[in-house]
Amino acid sequence: MAEETRHDDRKNEHDHHEEGGEHDHDHGQRDHDHHVHDAEEISAGVVTVSSSRGSGEDPSGDAIIEILEDHGIELTHRELIPDEFDKVQQTVDNLTDRDDVTLIVTTGGTGVTPDDVTVEAVEPLLSKTLPGFGELFRRLSYEEVDTHVVATRAIAGIADGVPVFCLPGSENAVRLGTREIIVEEASHLVGLAARDLDADENEG
Repeated sequence: MAEETRHDDRKNEHDHHEEGGEHDHDHGQRDHDHHVHDAEEISAGVVTVSSSRGSGEDPSGDAIIEILEDHGIELTHRELIPDEFDKVQQTVDNLTDRDDVTLIVTTGGTGVTPDDVTVEAVEPLLSKTLPGFGELFRRLSYEEVDTHVVATRAIAGIADGVPVFCLPGSENAVRLGTREIIVEEASHLVGLAARDLDADENEG
């Protein structure tokens, strides 16, 4: 009788491991399916919006590029432009038309002063918004700047099949947003955005 009990216990244990293995396999399959459209190569355009910085002084732009390149993302375009609505909008719009730019990151112009116009300039270009980016960025920023985070209007979205991220102008802010969010999701978002664009072109 004891022998039969031990046999049943071993059988149950074996069945439990098999079920667990199937569960792990299903989880791995779902994770693979989730990333099946991820982009293997990403080329970025970085735009610094500021009227107070000279051409050789752009620590925030430098920080973005450093983090992107550390994660295998190639820089193909960099520009420093003034805080002017038309200039910001035209620059970002032109970048979405370039074949060598699949990701755009801007820094500056997301605050609440009269010359902070990046959000207003970029939003009309976005066919889809990514509110989770701004929400997560502000949640992470709260740990550093406390309630001052309410003045941060960082946004993201898809413009003509290209993910666009608009970060504040401070170096600490761009390091946080680029390192903790953008490079983590860039491949997935670039792949999905391009897939969505291809689908629209095929339908047309």
